[in-house]
Amino acid sequence: MLSDTLSPLIALSLTGYLLGSIPFGVLATRALGLTDPRSAGSGNIGFTNVLRVGGKTAGALTLLGDIGKGWLVGWGATRLLGDETTVLPVAFCAVLGHLFPMFLKFRGGKGVATAIGAVAGVAPWVGLGLGAIWIAALGIWRYSSGAALTAFACLPVLALWQRPTVPFLMFAVMLTALIVWRHQANMVRLRAGTEPKIGQDKTPEPSESSPLM
Repeated sequence: MLSDTLSPLIALSLTGYLLGSIPFGVLATRALGLTDPRSAGSGNIGFTNVLRVGGKTAGALTLLGDIGKGWLVGWGATRLLGDETTVLPVAFCAVLGHLFPMFLKFRGGKGVATAIGAVAGVAPWVGLGLGAIWIAALGIWRYSSGAALTAFACLPVLALWQRPTVPFLMFAVMLTALIVWRHQANMVRLRAGTEPKIGQDKTPEPSESSPLM
């Protein structure tokens, strides 16, 4: 029956959203007794700003936490539901949770790390490729936003190569569109040559109220 499918799907989607809403950037800096990233640097709670204002340990904890929650939701949904037509909406909800977290008045991040984790939880080889491209681009250019845009531009291609199903391709395209949408201001700065690299200071801007990752 349809209700037998919808009930666990709704419950797991809500769980995925709640897990995605956990703000690891804030939790990591608070646990280490550091400045709240929302009040320093760019004001973002993602990996890049936490690394900038809190250092490597806080940045690493934030990155691992954000990737981990996405992976847990994707992996858990795969194990519990199996069918990707129900798994993928749950994984997508984890990313939405990071973007619009109820714990931070729905002002969240840009979803990069959580999306990488969610993809890896559902399709490990696609997630591994996505993460590898992001790391390589970050190492070459030192622009977190540029690395994210490069990696997710490649996601539909990775999906065609490793998981060429219609539901997963739609999932990949939707994630890519979401990441591009959340990086509009970054793209303007990249074109203008004013986007800061990893490790460079950045002052808060009135138009930005969400984390970089």
